[in-house]
Amino acid sequence: MIPDTEAQAQPRQGAAAYRRRLSTKQMEAEVFARANRAIRDSRNGGPLAHARAIADNRRLWDAVQVAVVDPTNNLPVELRARIAGVAMAVLRECGAEQPDLDFIAEMNDHFAAALWR
Repeated sequence: MIPDTEAQAQPRQGAAAYRRRLSTKQMEAEVFARANRAIRDSRNGGPLAHARAIADNRRLWDAVQVAVVDPTNNLPVELRARIAGVAMAVLRECGAEQPDLDFIAEMNDHFAAALWR
């Protein structure tokens, strides 16, 4: 492995310092934001970028669904059920022949915004 120069290491150190200041919920919001950037960027990135963005969003929403159906999850049952419903809708859209990227991006935006509060 080639050692980092000081200039190469600084952005990583800055990013690490930023992440250390985030709460768990804010880190989760960042995951939704990152998935959303991939969705939006995929519109101009060709079929591979599109497939990767959809696959990444599918993994994200699979994880959300697993988390909210876990009986040890501390969220209120009604909230967990609503989140599970959204997750199923997004996953259904991710599996569509022509996924509605605007819908997926909107759901990511809503969840990221809620987590930042």
